[in-house]
This record gives sequence, C-alpha cells and structure tokens, in this order.
Amino acid sequence: MSHRSEIRLADGRELYYYDQEAGRDRSAPDERVDLPPAETSSQIRWNPLLRDYSVVAGHRQSRTYKPPADLCPLDPSGDGRHTEIPASDYEVVVFENRFPSFSLQSSELVPTVDVPPFRSAPGAGRCEVVCFSSAHDLSFSDLPLPQVETVIDAWVDRTQALSAVDSIEYVYCFENRGEEIGVTLTHPHGQIYGYPFVPPRFYRTAEAFERHRERTGECLQCMLLAAEVDDGSRVVIESDHWVAYVPFAARWPYEVRVVPRRHVPDLPALDGPERKDLAGVYVGVLQAFDSLFDTPTPYIANWQQAPVRQSREVWHLAAELFTIRRAEGRLKYLAGSESGAAVWINDIAPETAAEQLRERLE
Repeated sequence: MSHRSEIRLADGRELYYYDQEAGRDRSAPDERVDLPPAETSSQIRWNPLLRDYSVVAGHRQSRTYKPPADLCPLDPSGDGRHTEIPASDYEVVVFENRFPSFSLQSSELVPTVDVPPFRSAPGAGRCEVVCFSSAHDLSFSDLPLPQVETVIDAWVDRTQALSAVDSIEYVYCFENRGEEIGVTLTHPHGQIYGYPFVPPRFYRTAEAFERHRERTGECLQCMLLAAEVDDGSRVVIESDHWVAYVPFAARWPYEVRVVPRRHVPDLPALDGPERKDLAGVYVGVLQAFDSLFDTPTPYIANWQQAPVRQSREVWHLAAELFTIRRAEGRLKYLAGSESGAAVWINDIAPETAAEQLRERLE
C-alpha cells in the first residue's frame, strides 16, 4: 500500500498525498490566505416518472473553465503561483472538489421537501479530485506501472473512507478524458463521487445480480465472464487475474469491461497480486484506445463497485471504459433514440471493435 499524508487547504478542505514510499516532506502549507471559504450546497430531487434523482448544484456555474496551461489549478505550486496542490511536486493527490456536485455541508443548508408529488433532500455526499501525476501533459496511459499502482491504492483508500460516511450509499471512481467528453481541465485527473443514493444504473444492476442469484445460485458477472472467455471473439486482454472484453451487447463504438476473475465486490477487496496485475491490464486497454485514431481518444473510464450497504454479496466488481468517438473526426451523438428513449444504436459490431483493439496491442 502506498504511503498517505494529509494536509488542510486554506479554506478547510482536505488534501491527501499518496507516495510510493514514505519519507517525502508533504508539509508545505496552502499559502492562498485570501482564498474565501467554500460555500457549497446540493439538492437531490426525485423524479417519480423515471424513478431516479436529479441533482441541483447552482454553485458549480462558477467553477474553473478551460484555464490556459500556465494557470492550471492541478499543477504543483511554484514560482510564486499557488494552486490547489501546495507541494512543488507530487506523485498522486486527492482533494475535496471546491465546486462539488454533492456536499456533506448540504445537510446543514438544504431543507428536506416531502409534499407529494414533490420530494427532495440535501445532496449530502462528497466529490473529490484525483490527480494522477504532477506532469501536466501526461495521459493515464503514459504513467509508469508503479504510478498506476499508487492511483489504484488511492482509489482503494478513498473508497474505504467514503464508505464509512453515514450519508453515502455509493462510491464511484471515474475519469473523463478529452474535450469532446466535456473536460474543462486538461491535467491528467479523475474524480470520486460519494453519492447519497445508489445511482439508477447500478441500482438496476444490483437487481439483476439479485435475481440471477435467486434463480441459479450463481453470480451473473461470473457467468458472463466465463461465457466471454469461452467464446473469445470479444476478449481484448487476458491476464492471471483479469479479463478485458467488449460486451456482447456493447452500446458504445468502442467499449471494454475489465473484470477480475475472482468474485469480489469492490476495489478494497482486491489483494496485492490482483492490484499489481490490474495496473498492466488497465494501462493496456487505455493504450489500445489511444492507438485507435490519429488524435488522442476521448473516453470515460469508471469503476462499478458494490453499493455501500446493499447487494454486496452478489455484486462482482468491474471497470467500464468507452469512447464516444466512432471514427476519426466523428462522434457517437446521443440523439433521439439514445437520449429520448434510452435505446442505444451501435455503429460498430462488438466483435469488430474487439479485433481492432487487439490489433493495437500486438
């Protein structure tokens, strides 16, 4: 496990440094003495037609938007410029988002409404930023494997910490990469959301896991993994502990699931060899994605962990990585069928996508 050290930023937010070895001096204070306190609130509103939540977080309108490279808030501090990270260098950093979609502070600021049909509550969760490297122009796929292992350790540590918060029901680690995805900071980074509810997609997944276990006594994810390995046509990478494959019913032009062979509910349940093996497989998938086109591939990578307090015995951990680009210069737009009816129409056969990704790894 990587070594963690903690400081407080000038406005009281927590920041954690993760280093491969102990002994690094991480005591540099945040010198932004004029930084005003962060005042954030979040409200979740129930939609009875779709049976899911929408989030209202008006303070995010003022968040940092596409700053020039020399003003990036995720770079280390130095040369008289003070960023979100006080240290002059770092390996991996996690800190509370100054413009979060969810905030534990909301429980003190936002009232609960229960006047049918209107129901709302404080968005009492937490949002964190994960900086993968101090190097501004790096991509995740460029990271050396020991650095990737440190990122994985940070995901594990923060999953454990956020799962211990009473109001948090789901911990979601993810990365958005590329302007086409909507990224406003180009520094290599991801995020961790502690949702105050189980997101609807994962709620439905939990129901599928539960129903399959009741009918068969087996894990649905284990069954799918075995079937994909047996078929082989959609497998992209195999290792001792992990399999990366394009799902049979993939929705996105290039979509990969990375699944541990062992049935585990979340990242903290992985053992040392599984974490080490994951680093190589995960980077391999991202390198294949980045080799698809002449320009960097926009993608979303996310971890689908078990909910904090339900369905943990039946849940099987997986990562999902996909790109919205279907060809060089062409995006997969979520238009009438996808956005309006939630029915995806894929332009590339999953078997073709898997073959193309495998070729990039040869």
